[in-house]
Amino acid sequence: MGQNSIGIDTWSGTGKTTLLQKVIPLLNSRDVRVGLIKHTHHNMEIDTPGKDSYVLRKAGADQVIVASSQRWALMCETTTEKTDLHYLVDRMETSLLDLVLVEGFKNEAVPKIALYRSSINGSVKDLLDEQVIAVASDQPISLHLPVLDINEPELIADFIINWLLSR
Repeated sequence: MGQNSIGIDTWSGTGKTTLLQKVIPLLNSRDVRVGLIKHTHHNMEIDTPGKDSYVLRKAGADQVIVASSQRWALMCETTTEKTDLHYLVDRMETSLLDLVLVEGFKNEAVPKIALYRSSINGSVKDLLDEQVIAVASDQPISLHLPVLDINEPELIADFIINWLLSR
């Protein structure tokens, strides 16, 4: 997997997407080119039923690229239930990126910042594994890892940039 991938991981409802929505523009403002891979447990459909690309994919095309002058998207039908993170990172144009943020993929071997909110059931210790390099929390915690304030996205962006520079 790309050496500049870092995960944001925690339980559902803790605010992964909300935090990333604030951190990504901060990284962009510091000239960090960011890619993102987000895991979902839901059956997702990104194409629009009835549109040509949808009809042709449903007709049996295993891969469909939809392109305009503003963006393009590759849709692939998978034959396995679990999609491997390494495979997905390899599909990105990582030469155009400084960093790939990974939301979810809890069981993948990628350095992670674990998010913890005291209002969510569970112990912060339940989030820790050998991949966790920092914890972002809404309360002070005594750990052997850096503890960041989850409500200070600037500090989390700083941590990520320092982590990138140390690679």
